[in-house]
Amino acid sequence: MNSRILASAALVLSTFGLAACNNQSAEEVAEAPEGITGLTIENARMILPAVPANPGVVYFDLSYAGETPQTLSAVDVAGAESAMMHDNIKEGDAMKMVPLEPVELAKGASVSFAAGGKHVMAMNVSPELSAGGKTEVTLIFATGDKQTVNADIRAPGDAR
Repeated sequence: MNSRILASAALVLSTFGLAACNNQSAEEVAEAPEGITGLTIENARMILPAVPANPGVVYFDLSYAGETPQTLSAVDVAGAESAMMHDNIKEGDAMKMVPLEPVELAKGASVSFAAGGKHVMAMNVSPELSAGGKTEVTLIFATGDKQTVNADIRAPGDAR
């Protein structure tokens, strides 16, 4: 019984820690310069949560052909209270979700945010977002620059 209480407490504390990862205020996002030369964002999609109180998930593919290395440090999702970058890693026989460190992009880099790997958790998704619509996903870089893409919104059971 004590181990269950400790595990529950650890889960609650880790959730608060994750909430602090990669958060920027709406003002900081709005004020950042728009556009990264050589950055392409494709196949952007948001999967709505099956249970409204659960997070949604955002996937996309990045490619970078710019000369100056870039570091993706955060993501903002319109219609979500906050967004956090995560990765799935294998630990022994189990998969574990962990906060994603900033993503370094050098010339020629390709990175996929896809099911089973890197992804963005969209917390407290607005009920105004609905399948078949679109939402803006803004990638924020360590330089303060950002790039926004329209993401298709999909229902929970749709293809990821």
